[in-house]
Amino acid sequence: MATNPLTTLPTAAADTLRVEETLLSTVHIDGDPYLTEVASHLIKAGGKRLRPRFAIAAAGCALPDGVPVSLDVVRGGVSVELVHIGSLYHDDVMDEAVLRRQVESVNARWGNLRAILAGDYLLAKASEIAADLGVEVAGLLATTIGKLCQGQVAELQTLYDTQRSEDQYFPSIEGKTASLYSAAARIGGIVSEQPDAAVDALTEFGRLYGMAFQVVDDILDVTASDVQLGKPAGNDMLEGVYSLPVIHTLHSSLGPDLRPLLSDEMTQTDRLDAIELVRNGPGVASALAVAERFVGQAKTVVGAVGTNDAACALGAACDHLLESVAAVTA
Repeated sequence: MATNPLTTLPTAAADTLRVEETLLSTVHIDGDPYLTEVASHLIKAGGKRLRPRFAIAAAGCALPDGVPVSLDVVRGGVSVELVHIGSLYHDDVMDEAVLRRQVESVNARWGNLRAILAGDYLLAKASEIAADLGVEVAGLLATTIGKLCQGQVAELQTLYDTQRSEDQYFPSIEGKTASLYSAAARIGGIVSEQPDAAVDALTEFGRLYGMAFQVVDDILDVTASDVQLGKPAGNDMLEGVYSLPVIHTLHSSLGPDLRPLLSDEMTQTDRLDAIELVRNGPGVASALAVAERFVGQAKTVVGAVGTNDAACALGAACDHLLESVAAVTA
């Protein structure tokens, strides 16, 4: 798979270092090595850091090529990443996960209570950074955390519901996924003091990218292999989360065959049969068409913001999403 364009910007290596150092320093507590270890566990496990990269690239749209963004932009992106990581701590408790990013999950290693509290701590540190960056950023981050919770609750309300519709799916992924990308891009624009029109455009770009990102992720869940995913293919179906490719398949002629396989008593045989039905049905292609629509809209929006390296990288990051699907279905 091709390299994400956001990692090829002239300042990318230095920005990566600044992001990692800021993440670790933010959760470090002098005199409390235990909480420091728990809070930094998934940070040290690595990650693509797409949300900080979005904040950095969004701010870079207003700078000459190759000029680094301010540390406050990096900190703003880190605040969104901390919200994301904190939500993973909580997600793993709800899902009873034992692995995350190829390492033992926090709840599996230290227990649910400590995982919940550590996740809360990460949200608090994110809010602390946002408050330091100003009232607008602080309010935005608080709103984003609220949207994240709303999206998760909306998903929980439709678990194992084979009647789940697009009208239920899209608001859920907008809260769970797109709100974080939207916030990261907006923070980049705010902290770099771009005009209101540019900040609003970056915000909408982040939302559209986030929608495409989640649709693509849901497509990969049913088209990629266990090895490619690092988890069982079709795991969302196993957990009762019926994503867009599954919804579209359920509303096709294959619905009567797929519906009986989807339940809270799904066996491994049922999972494999369900994956084959979704892969071979119309749901993957129609979901991909939705992702392509979001990508097209996102590229149009960011194209109006600027044409420098950072703006072009954001647009190319959209194409990279679609390439990830092509790489596993080729």
